[in-house]
Amino acid sequence: MTDQLAVDLDLIRKYDVPGPRYTSYPTAPHFRDDLGREQVEEAIRDNNKELRPISLYFHVPFCQTLCWYCGCTTVIGKDISRTDPYLKALDEEMRRKSAWLHPDREVVQIHFGGGTPTYLAPDQIRWLGERIHGYFNVAEDAEIAVEVDPRRLTREHVEALRDAGFNRASLGVQDNNPRVQKAINRIQPFEMTERVVGWLREAGFRSLNIDLIYGLPHQTVESFELTLTEVLALHPDRFAIYTYAHVPWIKPAQKLLERESLPGPEEKLAMQKRIVERLTSEGFTYIGMDHYARDDNELAIARSQGTLRRNFQGYSTLAGVDIYGFGMSSISQIGELYLQNPKDLQDYQESVTREDFPVHKAYLLSDDDAIRRQWIMGLMCHAHLDFQELSEELGVDVSHYFAEELTRLEPMIEDGLVALDEEGLTVTDRGRLLLRNICMPFDAHLEEGKRKYSRTI
Repeated sequence: MTDQLAVDLDLIRKYDVPGPRYTSYPTAPHFRDDLGREQVEEAIRDNNKELRPISLYFHVPFCQTLCWYCGCTTVIGKDISRTDPYLKALDEEMRRKSAWLHPDREVVQIHFGGGTPTYLAPDQIRWLGERIHGYFNVAEDAEIAVEVDPRRLTREHVEALRDAGFNRASLGVQDNNPRVQKAINRIQPFEMTERVVGWLREAGFRSLNIDLIYGLPHQTVESFELTLTEVLALHPDRFAIYTYAHVPWIKPAQKLLERESLPGPEEKLAMQKRIVERLTSEGFTYIGMDHYARDDNELAIARSQGTLRRNFQGYSTLAGVDIYGFGMSSISQIGELYLQNPKDLQDYQESVTREDFPVHKAYLLSDDDAIRRQWIMGLMCHAHLDFQELSEELGVDVSHYFAEELTRLEPMIEDGLVALDEEGLTVTDRGRLLLRNICMPFDAHLEEGKRKYSRTI
């Protein structure tokens, strides 16, 4: 049954501050460049003593044009000849990393992100799929997902994705309004998106996600409501609906949007209220953060059963999975170790010829980090922490360990965002939109270097 949510705008205004998204803990800005290679290799060897399942992430950075809101790591241009050296580098990286894996470890999930993975030609997609299956022990029922840009997708691309084993797709839409699309440099008529959805369903894709963004130039509650109505008619299984993160100090191209009419804070809040209340009244479960899934979708079921997980790709149903990243800027999460590949295209392509694990930055969790990660991810995924259960799992009395941090929740308790007693901590329905804020008091790295984050709402 859908849990219809009501949005209290006064509370949202009060807690709308900068903060991390917690796809990891510690978050990527705290990764370091001084971790020794011996430590990295030892952690990977120790991790491979267990036969934990594996998730593979492939970053394909290329885009023909830049969407001016974009915060991703991309390489812009129409010169498709650059893809051959990149695929060669991916192949070498797979060859080297797969040699470290226990042969019985099974790949249960593969995700292609970007950039635009479908920038690749159909034959390149098939070739890459064959190489992946050649290097790794891919489960027959593995989730294999790809991020799709409908603007330059052909039916041949869809057929190649199917041949390579893909069974899930996420379509970038953002907004259907032509005025908004012109302002963000992304012209994509709704009919184009509708056609691609038809191709994917004909090809047998079993799950479709649609990405939208609110807070873009010229958007209003009424205009975004029309976009919602149109995309709901496509019957997606999931939505990812992000608030536009304006970070021009990181992504200078976003300054171009400042010359347009960006919605004010009140308009953005009104849009968020309408999104949440409409989707949760029309058969979608609010998973957390920006994610929604139909009530019968496995993501919604995982949330109700307490098996939801969170990683760099968002929310997942897969527990106990290590992530191996491939391609420039990709991040691996291997037990207590985070590794990020070089973020420059040439640096990445050169490094894979020298090193089994090319490293731009890395982080090895301390005992304190591991405890805090479990706590924060428990809040992000389950909105509840059982103190006795967690204490037994972590080997510490968590109510004592976090005694000081728990006192910082008093204003949130008074506002009805969380409920705290001797048995545990529970996020209320009023607090579910503010998960990031509720986690922040438990983040020991939050103030380091005075990092700049996007706003939590």
